[in-house]
Amino acid sequence: MTLSSSTSCFRCHCHDLVQLCYITHLRSNFQPRVFLQHVTKLSFSQLGSSRSCSLPLRSRISSASVDPKGDCPDKFETLMHLIKRCSTMLDLKQVHAHILKGGFEHNIFLTGKVIEFCAVSEYGDMKYAVSALERIGNPDVFLWNTMIRGFSRDFETQKALEYYRRMQENGSMADSFTFSFLIKLCGQLGSNLLGKQMHCDALKRGFESHVFVRNTLIHMYGSFEEVETSRKLFDEIPSPDLVAWNCVIDCHVLCGFYREAVDIFLRMLNFGMEPDEATFVSVLSACSAMGALVTGRWVHSWIRHTRFRSILELNNSLIDMYAKCGAFREAYDTFNHMEKKNVVTWNTMILGLATNGHAKRALRLFCQMIEHKLVTPDHATFLGVLCACSHGGMVDEGRRYFDSMISEYHIQPTVKHYGCMVDLLGRAGLLEEAYRLARCMPMECNAIIWRTLLAACSLHGDVSLGKQVRSHILKFEPNHSSDCVLLANTYASAGQWNEMASIRSSMHNRGVQKPVPANSFIGMLM
Repeated sequence: MTLSSSTSCFRCHCHDLVQLCYITHLRSNFQPRVFLQHVTKLSFSQLGSSRSCSLPLRSRISSASVDPKGDCPDKFETLMHLIKRCSTMLDLKQVHAHILKGGFEHNIFLTGKVIEFCAVSEYGDMKYAVSALERIGNPDVFLWNTMIRGFSRDFETQKALEYYRRMQENGSMADSFTFSFLIKLCGQLGSNLLGKQMHCDALKRGFESHVFVRNTLIHMYGSFEEVETSRKLFDEIPSPDLVAWNCVIDCHVLCGFYREAVDIFLRMLNFGMEPDEATFVSVLSACSAMGALVTGRWVHSWIRHTRFRSILELNNSLIDMYAKCGAFREAYDTFNHMEKKNVVTWNTMILGLATNGHAKRALRLFCQMIEHKLVTPDHATFLGVLCACSHGGMVDEGRRYFDSMISEYHIQPTVKHYGCMVDLLGRAGLLEEAYRLARCMPMECNAIIWRTLLAACSLHGDVSLGKQVRSHILKFEPNHSSDCVLLANTYASAGQWNEMASIRSSMHNRGVQKPVPANSFIGMLM
């Protein structure tokens, strides 16, 4: 008996689960000792073995060791450990069955872990969480919060609010986590009215100044594009933590206040706060939008001296920043020095090359990705590829990639892919084909695509088709100044000056003005 148990321990450390199963099988005619079964159970849970090998054995183990009539002293600890090691709902349901069979039905800690898995895990199941909660007579605040968190994660607003109401009816007091989950949900859904109601509830219960709640409120109002409210909430914090700084910076970036976002970042540094990867991603997004290459380079130099320099998302942001600032060589250098790349990395680099006039290089990079099977292309990959074909005037290649997207990769084109194809055909002067494609799209063609085609008509001087395209745009935005200007330019390209003057006169009479000229600025980092 001792030798067999020692052998099991040895096999466990050697990761030889097949032999471990064999040893346990040889002992099947004997009453298994708790220690041997416990070691076997832990080795399966720690090593994540295949279901075909582990589950039948785990069933034997659990029924032996969780028997309420047995004398196993560590049933609770073992069950807690197994729940933590569950990777699927099937695993969880089996462990939960043994929890119920072992007499732990009303144990709030074990049931709480079951509910937490259902609510938080990507393989979770909120229906199962509901059934588990109903078995508990008096759930505590943690369990109510876990349910609210799970429904919020699934964007089930009414369910989240229902459990918030039930929580209060049950006599449990909402805490800072309750409001954080609900306020975050309101921000994600863009539910302004509900978000402000939750803000009022948090204020009445004294949680508005709590760090978690305050930070979530800052982010929520940012998602509502209420920058002033977000900034006011931030400024009221005596000593903002890093999350608060990140929230207010991200809020300004989301709302298009890029220069202000960089200013807040510099202020944060002056306060002696160390940025993290989330800070850098937000600031790089601001630099990308402004084309602030000098600031972006300075941020990159800072990143090089931090522990975040190898973080994938951060390097993807650097590639995006350099590409949008026109510094494709620096983008390419960053790309080549990355040890790990995901599909976002490849997509960002392909699109960056395409938009910087390096269409052929972008397509070579795509072919390299496909030939070496480095990552699987997705919707965004083909947007970059079609954009490269459009900017490079490669009509045949664009048609081929568009077809292969459906036939080889089983990716259904979105309105953006059709927009790229219309742009490709329009730039090449294939206006009738572009018009047919726009009309035959499986989804409704939007104003952006029609406007793209109108620009192509203006470029090639096709007045007749331009009028037809303009009639489609009128259904969406009848008084858009850019459309009037494009149509007037179409007449000008065809030498029809009287018609052009008529359009200009009509714009003046209706009070339609040309778009406001864009502004530029020079960024100076002090």
